[in-house]
Amino acid sequence: MADVQGIKVNPPRNRLVGDMPKIGIRPTIDGRRKGVRESLESQTMALAKAVADLLTKNLRHPNGLPVECVVADTCIGGAAEAARVAEQFRKEGVGVSITVTPCWCYGSETMDMDPLIPKAVWGFNGTERPGAVYLAAVSAAHNQKGLPVFNIYGRDVQDAGDTTIPEDVAEKLLQFAKAGLAVATMRGKSYLSMGGVSMGIGGSIVDHSFFEAYLGMRVETVDMTEFVRRIEEEIYDKEEFARALKWVKANCKEGKDYNPPEQQRTRAQKDQDWETVVKMAIIARDLMVGNPRLAELGYGEEALGHNAIVAGFQGQRQWTDHFPNGDFLEAILNSSFDWNGIREPFIVATENDSLNGVSMLFGHLLTDTAQIFADVRTYWSPAAVKRVTGYELTGLAEGGIIHLINSGAATLDATGDQKRDGEPVMKPYWEITPEEVAASLDSTTWYPAVTEYFRGGGFSSGFLTKGVMPVTMSRINIIKGLGPALQIAEGWFINLPEEVHHVLNERTNPTWPTHWFVPNRTGSGPFRDVYSVMYNWGANHGAISYGHIGARLITLASILRIPVYMHNVPEERIFRPSAWTAFGAMDPQGADFRACANFGPLYGKY
Repeated sequence: MADVQGIKVNPPRNRLVGDMPKIGIRPTIDGRRKGVRESLESQTMALAKAVADLLTKNLRHPNGLPVECVVADTCIGGAAEAARVAEQFRKEGVGVSITVTPCWCYGSETMDMDPLIPKAVWGFNGTERPGAVYLAAVSAAHNQKGLPVFNIYGRDVQDAGDTTIPEDVAEKLLQFAKAGLAVATMRGKSYLSMGGVSMGIGGSIVDHSFFEAYLGMRVETVDMTEFVRRIEEEIYDKEEFARALKWVKANCKEGKDYNPPEQQRTRAQKDQDWETVVKMAIIARDLMVGNPRLAELGYGEEALGHNAIVAGFQGQRQWTDHFPNGDFLEAILNSSFDWNGIREPFIVATENDSLNGVSMLFGHLLTDTAQIFADVRTYWSPAAVKRVTGYELTGLAEGGIIHLINSGAATLDATGDQKRDGEPVMKPYWEITPEEVAASLDSTTWYPAVTEYFRGGGFSSGFLTKGVMPVTMSRINIIKGLGPALQIAEGWFINLPEEVHHVLNERTNPTWPTHWFVPNRTGSGPFRDVYSVMYNWGANHGAISYGHIGARLITLASILRIPVYMHNVPEERIFRPSAWTAFGAMDPQGADFRACANFGPLYGKY
């Protein structure tokens, strides 16, 4: 049993440059004085404060810090007050805006005109004052000016003076706010490319223009020789390294060496590999977010890091043909814990697949949880499973299963040892207990790397994810002439009988993490069956997030103007800006493509 003693939950902190974005609440009002405005001031401001209260009570940033709302100092009745509030929001670091009103207001005079801030409007459904009329009018103004806005309108009529937020309104407010915060959080951050193109994988051909135009991010590139330099010149915190190595020896159990005897590394080589991979993990983290300890050691430049909210490590083949692989680096950084305790996971893509890294980043920002990087490896039909194992798939798996597996880089949060109401889950780090960390470590075995793949040695994590667990697999692909497009598959991690899993797993590389995935089927298109999902997946990798978060991903993608070309999310859960209806109300998927092409990337020409 891994030692739970000393495992602490680290306090929330922002490890990146830049304050956390805030949500601005804009109470708009009918500007006519001498009776009209005065009668509405208290109700309008009360609605704004109720929205702020809802958001602050239900949302956190992925780093654990509370989400802050800034309510405008005054109600907005015209252009002058709109300008004052815009200046207030600029000074207070607002990155998302929500306009709230129970009444008619002057649309284009009161609207939020900042083209870079995601925006929504809640028009109160009441009969005494025409809040819904303002919602329609200001939405039309937004669309006419090319500033897409999310419309929020409750299904049921409320009485004047009612400041409660109906459940359907609250759901849309939270979905929009979380997606808007994700957009604002990415802006100004970096993708750190540690190395270059891995084995010709398209996603590791890092597209700077995509990051700049769609995400508002920059790309930073560090050659993998920087790891050699820092290891050889000892540019890392040696005290932390000693503590980390001790923790690894105590908690990371080494497994069977699957290499033929003549290809196995010696015990001395394996011990050296452990030291190297622990140093690599520390160095990769320092490259991403910096480390003030390095400045104390005389390395001021290295102490700064690259302000990377997401990174990728090339590894194969130039690194792994000579040095220990990056599997430990990726697995431990992607996890919500290490030798320093329980903390926010990092987002690190295997094989420098930047597009899968971004997909993981989307999932992390929308759920606050660690993300799984996996190969979309094999579709097992019911007939094939029966032929190989004699077992007949039933239940969720009756239509077949997809084997998600990759070379040891999946987060250890994915073991299924975190629990809620007795069921396996993946939690935000501040909810994870030391006992759950210990259980995850106990479920993980670190196998000596298979040297036909990794000539330089190293260790790959191996575990089997425990089901049943709701998950969403997603992936951004870039297509010549189209640009980035997103695909989404909601489904489940399922359990197989141990002997069936063993037979299927031994047919591939048993030293890597396995997740048995069944997407939800719709009976048509790419989701007519499990085989079709595998057949239509756009790349060899997928990013997997806990929960059915497809609707959240669709909302986020629409803000960024990234069309979704494949999803199995029920229509009633989809929430996009109002303008999307004008591009084809009877063809929502086609409308998404047309709207995204029309408005273009959020931050400029691609």
